[in-house]
Amino acid sequence: MNINFTLISQAIAFSVFIWFTVKFVWPPLLRAIEDRQKTIADGLAAGERGRHELELASQRSSDVLKDAKQRASEIIIQAEKRATEIIEEAKKSAKEEGDRIVAGAKADIEHEIFSAKEVLRQQVSELAVAGAAKILRREVDAKAHADLLVAIREDLK
Repeated sequence: MNINFTLISQAIAFSVFIWFTVKFVWPPLLRAIEDRQKTIADGLAAGERGRHELELASQRSSDVLKDAKQRASEIIIQAEKRATEIIEEAKKSAKEEGDRIVAGAKADIEHEIFSAKEVLRQQVSELAVAGAAKILRREVDAKAHADLLVAIREDLK
């Protein structure tokens, strides 16, 4: 065999192999590579969209959290204000009730004092009438008068 013939036949075989590869093998490989590149690009784009959506969601959640904290603070302030109002109303109501109780007690005391004075007046008048009756029954003399005063004093005790 001749070396030139071997080289030429190998060149022809290699050319046929290249043509066969370019015609039949290369297009499916390129399609597979392109599909894989597209899948990777889509995955990267989806990852980028996901990251962007995550940032937006994080920002929205921080805004919602800030609004919730502000509303909670406002509610707490309103609750404290209402609690203060309720306490003041309760103090006012208690003071009014205390004043009414004190006024009622004073009226009861005055009524008791008046009743006691009336009872004392009646007892004094009865004693005076009794003393006058005893004086009038007896003769008026110093010894009888002194005995009568002693008896009246004992009745008063």
